[in-house]
Formats: sequence, structure tokens, C-alpha cells
Amino acid sequence: MPVVQLYLDRLQKLVGKKSNNNKILSKIPFLGLDIEEQTKEYLRVEYSPNRPDYATDFGIALGLQGLLGIKKGMPKLSIKKGNYSLKVDSSVQKIRPYVTSIVAKNGILDDETIQQLISLQEDLHFGIGRRRKKTSIGIHDLERIVFPIKYTTVTKNHKFVPLDSSNDSSITEILEKTEVGQQYGSILNNSSKVPIILDAAGNTISFPPIINSALTKVSTKTKNLLIEVTATEKNAAEDTLAVLATTLQAAGFQLFSVTISGANNSTPLLKPRKIILSAELVNNILGLNLSSSMIANSLRKCRIDAVAKTNKISCIIPRFRFDIFGPMDLVEEVVLGYGIENLKPSLPPSISVGQKNDITKVLDSLSLIMIGLGYTEALNSSLVSNKIQYELTNRSNSEVIQVVESKSLEHTILRDAIMPGLLENLSKNVHEQYPQKLFEIGTVFLKANPIREDTHLAGISAHKDTNFSEIKSILQSSLKIGFNIECETKTSSHPIFSEGRMANILVNNKIVGVLGEIDSKVIDNFKIRVPVTAFEIQLSGLIFD
Repeated sequence: MPVVQLYLDRLQKLVGKKSNNNKILSKIPFLGLDIEEQTKEYLRVEYSPNRPDYATDFGIALGLQGLLGIKKGMPKLSIKKGNYSLKVDSSVQKIRPYVTSIVAKNGILDDETIQQLISLQEDLHFGIGRRRKKTSIGIHDLERIVFPIKYTTVTKNHKFVPLDSSNDSSITEILEKTEVGQQYGSILNNSSKVPIILDAAGNTISFPPIINSALTKVSTKTKNLLIEVTATEKNAAEDTLAVLATTLQAAGFQLFSVTISGANNSTPLLKPRKIILSAELVNNILGLNLSSSMIANSLRKCRIDAVAKTNKISCIIPRFRFDIFGPMDLVEEVVLGYGIENLKPSLPPSISVGQKNDITKVLDSLSLIMIGLGYTEALNSSLVSNKIQYELTNRSNSEVIQVVESKSLEHTILRDAIMPGLLENLSKNVHEQYPQKLFEIGTVFLKANPIREDTHLAGISAHKDTNFSEIKSILQSSLKIGFNIECETKTSSHPIFSEGRMANILVNNKIVGVLGEIDSKVIDNFKIRVPVTAFEIQLSGLIFD
């Protein structure tokens, strides 16, 4: 989780005269910020990546002003029309197609503010930007730029002086010899041409998403800024710009628009959104009885404009709050504005006491029996791989139940047996001492119409002296002790077991499972170092209906 350092004296000035350090410290956790370190001079707080506006003390001050009642409602962006333009060339379409921009003027940059902006920039790169692949940001000294500017492409022979350097370097040299080039160069996919931002004098402003030009480096003498964001998605670019614009306005800058045209790009509007919230939903979720006006007031304390209309609240969401998707997100904002500390714990309205399901009680007793017999319980996923379930066990996968569009090679099918998972457990514990004895009670899935779910018990024993008689006695003991069930065995064959050392398990002349000595080829497939015996039995219809 990202962390930001807040100097208390500075933060108090940003929040306002009506605040003090005690009030600020009491409200910090209710912004969803975790205090990692606290001294007399500063705090280090951890914030959620879905709130990048909290990456600076400016953004946190906006939130504190609301909870402390100093300023309520949405911090409105005031963007004046600027005499600045950016032309987009069609050559960027297949490389990095979108760019957006804004100008911030008449601000004061001290060392701490610059550090805060750099921190915000990097956190946005990491979060929304997906390590600059999706979006990347350039912050420039406006006075060094001649408008109009152009977003276009150049060959890798193009040269300019990159940030923190005094010598010309070609694009190739930047990508191959600089740390930032080596780290982010792969984003450009070895394209023969790369994106570049040039001004009207032909000066290089930025080589996104890699590095800015030294020409436009920002310092404490800088008063006016150009912000540019390049991206692979237009909406992501404007999300990023909205956070930057809100932060700069809170830092005292005046905002001016940059007219953007060409190749499906346009001037950003950064308009807020509207969501209608039901008072009934809020009260049902929170267990409260708040009026619509109280809900609206709570939302305004979270810097969201809200107007109560009978049992509905019309909410205006600022552009930088792209973490709010719908009404349920607004319910969370209501409880923050209302005050989590004001919520009173209460017992649920049910007149009955919760208790275990009868089947769960039966399975719990069986689990205790297996533990008493010296076995350790395992818990494996019902989603498994074809390799573990079938290939390594020499079983046919003709009845496999496949997962559609699985995102993991380890979770591609539903298991129809528990035993393969226990063999995998043994294969991962070959460095541990023997004997190793495991069992699992769980659900398996059998191909039918519809798919049938059964509950199985499987046990497995691995040590140099294990044999058919041992595993049979464990099975018989567990059924007899727990459920007074007698079982018999009848010699059969099965691909997972050694020929002649395997049997079907019968109860009342009905086959309910298998047991035996695991075939040596299967043991080798799993790279297990000792003999293995196992059983698996169907519990559905045997110890419960």
C-alpha cells in the first residue's frame, strides 16, 4: 500500500484556522488512512490505491476539511479558457494514441510541494497507470515551452537532453543505457518509431512514457506548469488528469484549458457525474433511520454534492472520484460522513441462535475419528489441473468438467476425486519425515445432467512399510467407530492402483469406493520416495442422505 508523509504544521495550514493537530489526528483514520508512524513533526500514513487524491497533503486536507465541517460539498474545478493548443498526429494511433493536458499558473512551489507532486506522479504511474503502461505523466515548466505543441512520433535516432542530464542522447541510447529506459522501454514493444511531444520551436518536451526533457525541469523558481498525460485509454488519461488538476488547484494554482485536437483526441471536460441514492437503501444497509437531509449532509462532509429530494438524494460526484461506481459506494461515504464512531453495535433481529447443520456435525465427527487414527486433515481446492487429476494418475479424462476461460493452468477443471490432490500434497512434502498420513473430506463433481455433487472421504498413507491391510483397517475402523457400518472389499482393477493390490469397497453389496496400493508408476510421476496406500469412499447416501 502506498504511503505519504504529512508535516503537521503544514497540514494544519492547508486544512484551515478552525483545525488543530488533535482534531486532525482524530479524523485521519476516518478518511480510511492508517497511521504507520507518528512524531511531533510529521505523520506517515498509508492510503488505498483507489484514492490517489490522498497521495498528497493537499488531497488529504480537502478530505479533512469536510469531516471537520470547515468546507463541505464538492471541491469544484475552476478551469479558465487558455490560449494553449496541442495537436495530435495520426502516427501515434498504433503506439500510444491518447493525450490530454492542462496548464496551472501563478502557484508557489517549495521543496516539499515539489516532493509531494513527484510522489503523486509516481503513485499515479503505479496505480492507474499500471507502471506507466496505461498512463504516464509529464510535469513541465510552462515558461520554457513555445506553443502550439505537437504530439507525434520520431525515429530512435532523434536526440534531446533528457531530464537530469546535460548531454544530448538519442532515443536508442536512452532506452538502452538509462535506468528508466531499461525499466519502461518494453512498453513501446520495440516499435521502430516512438511517441514524442515537441513545441513550436522544435524542442523536445517529453518522450512518453519514459522521460521528460531537461529543458522543462521544474524547480522552486517555477510559477507556471504544463501537465500532459499520454495513455492507451482516453478515460484513464482523463481520470489521471482530474486528480492532478484537483491537487494543483488545492495547492493554489489557477487552471487553464489546453485545446487538444486531432486523431480522436479532444479537450478534456472533467465534468462531474450524477448518481441517485435511495434513503431506504442507506438505512437498510447501515441499520439506521436517517432522513434524506441527514444523508445529504453526511455526503457533503465527504466532499460530494448532495441534494435531498423526498426519499431520494441527488449526488454529484467529482471527476477525480472514479472509485465511486454506484449507490453502494455512496453508502460507504454516508457512514464516513455520519461518523463510524456514532454507529452503535446491536444484536441481529433473529430470535433463534445459529447452529451447525446436521450434515456438518456428522462430517466433523468423522474428521475427529480420522485425526484420532493418526491422520492429518488436508484442504484442497475443488478447482484442479488436468495434469494432477488425470495425467499423473493414469486416469481417463473422458468425463472431465472443464472451466471456461480459466485464468490459471492450476485451476482448469472440477475434480471428480480427492485422492489425486492428496498425492500432490505428498509430492510437495518429500523433504518431511515419514510416515505421512493425510485425509480430506470434500466435494467432488460428477458429469451428469445436471452436474452432480457428492461428498467424499479420502485417506492416504506414505511410508516404507505401508500395505493393503493397513489402509483397509483404517477405512473399516473409521466407518465402524463413527457409524457402525460394516464394509467389505472385492478385488478389482483401477489405473491408479497396482494390479492385484486394489479392491472395490462395498456396503450392502453396493460399490461405494476404492482402496489399495498406489501403482509405482503413479508414485514416480509424483516423485514420491516411499510406497503409498490410499482409499476414497462416497459419503453421500452412506452416512447422510
